Amino acid sequence: MTEETPGFDEQQPDVPSGATSDDAEPKAADSPSPEEGAAPAGDTGQDVALVAQLDQVRTALGERTADLQRLQAEFQNYRRRVERDRIAVKEIAIANLLTELLPVLDDIGRAREHGELVGGFKSVAESLESTAAKMGLQQFGKEGEPFDPTIHEALMHSYAPDVTETTCVAILQPGYRIGERTIRPARVAVAEPQPGAQTVKADETAEADDKESGGPEEG
Repeated sequence: MTEETPGFDEQQPDVPSGATSDDAEPKAADSPSPEEGAAPAGDTGQDVALVAQLDQVRTALGERTADLQRLQAEFQNYRRRVERDRIAVKEIAIANLLTELLPVLDDIGRAREHGELVGGFKSVAESLESTAAKMGLQQFGKEGEPFDPTIHEALMHSYAPDVTETTCVAILQPGYRIGERTIRPARVAVAEPQPGAQTVKADETAEADDKESGGPEEG
């Protein structure tokens, strides 16, 4: 007769009635794992690449903006230079045309002085002078004005007792200008004070002063 070995029953933890074994243990899925809480390394690298690309785009945009501003400034300078050149060419063309008409205007002036500017010739002459004036032509040169070598050309010279400085006493040919540009100086006859006249005048002025003050003081 053999002895029977008493059976070994595995001890199980006490489980309350109505509860299963799954309720006894916390679910691992309820707490996030370290791998799930941290951002993936691939996403961080992608963000860095996007930021670098954005910086490159901003740099390129700034360079293109600077290029555009520079081109706009160059274009404005070009327009101003073209406009200035256009005005200069126009003024030169007008000056050349009017310079060719000056002899005709001189003939008209001489005819007017001699009383020959009558009839249809007078109407044509006045129309020509009016057109020249509209184009900017101005006549200058008058008797009695001080001589200015920048706008006058002295063809005759004399002395006169009644002048105190070099003076235009006769206009032999009027001068013409366009704006500030002189296209022909006025050709004039000038007169200067007689030599010694200033000394005499100074003596006369001194004598007059002495009379007003009661004569020279006695020593």
